[in-house]
Amino acid sequence: MMVLYAICEALNTHKRRVLESAELSLPAERFAVFRKMFPGEFGRNGVEPELARIIAEHDEKRNG
Repeated sequence: MMVLYAICEALNTHKRRVLESAELSLPAERFAVFRKMFPGEFGRNGVEPELARIIAEHDEKRNG
């Protein structure tokens, strides 16, 4: 799934920026919690499987 890979790579760039902003904005103990939660929601256990499902469904509809 090249499309999924491309989307995830684009998301990773933005995830890094969000983490950097959060680190500058949050107190250390809150950032530590955020740092643990964020990758779970926007990584392999969160949005990535959902994106894979959406792409697969789209491909099925498109290819009949």
